[in-house]
Formats: sequence, C-alpha cells, structure tokens
Amino acid sequence: MSKVRDTHVPQVTGGGALLRRPVAIVTALVLFGEAVGIFAVNAVLATVTENQNMSLAGMDPKAMTAGTWVMGGVSAALLIGCGLIALLAGVRDRAPGRFGRIALIGCAVVHGVLGAVTVGLVGWAAFAFMMVVLALLVFTLLSYGPEGRGEDRVSDEVAPAAV
Repeated sequence: MSKVRDTHVPQVTGGGALLRRPVAIVTALVLFGEAVGIFAVNAVLATVTENQNMSLAGMDPKAMTAGTWVMGGVSAALLIGCGLIALLAGVRDRAPGRFGRIALIGCAVVHGVLGAVTVGLVGWAAFAFMMVVLALLVFTLLSYGPEGRGEDRVSDEVAPAAV
C-alpha cells in the first residue's frame, strides 16, 4: 500500500466548506432585496390600477387593486421566508431541514421559470439577474447536501457477484 492511500483526506462536496457560509448569506441578502423590489413593483401596479380605475374583462377595479396588493405581499413574504432559511443555514453552517430544502427548491424552480419568461418580456439584464439568483440558490442547496454522501459512494469492498 502506498502512503497516499493511507492518508485521510476530507472530501468536500458541493463547492467547499469555505464558500458555503458566505454564499448562503449572500443568497439570503439577495432574496431580501428581491422581496423589497417585488413588493415595490406590485405597490406601483396597485396604485396605477386604482388611480386609472382599470378593469380586466369586466372585473371590479377594487378587486384588481386588492389582488395586486395581496400578490405583492405574498410574494414578498415567500421570498423573505426563503431568505431566512438561507440565512439560518449560513449562520448555523448546517443544512436546512426537509421543509427548508423544499422551500429553497421551489424558489429555485420559480426563478428558473421566471428567468425564461423575462428574456422575452423584460430583456437580457433581467434574465441575467434571475440566473444569478438561481445559481446562488442551487449552490446553497448543493453545498449543504446530505452529510457523508461522498463517502458512501466509494468503498474498498468488492461488489457481490451477479447471480
């Protein structure tokens, strides 16, 4: 046996332990900023809808205004929730629980879909922003993956013979 094989080298999965805390914290800050931006955009839309007395297919203008406010509030609350999950993961340096992982995965999927939509509707700058947020979310999810996953795959044992 060689000396190299006997030495223990800790395996780092998903981007490294040095980067995962800062990236999780940056992800949280970006999601908090995005929550403020989404709420502000919806506030402007609700104000314009109310001031112009707009209606869509005969819908009551007050219902449209209320729906826009609710949509902005719910979207901002969900982004803040995902930001808190990422922030707690970064501060504690521990993987989020099952609910937290599902929430971050859902947030990543929404950012991917909205990124595809923004190319045509808004432009490449908005697409680039959405992809940066998506990359931060994916890096956070992968860097806090299940513990011991890399060690489980590699084994010195011989595989059983096929029967």
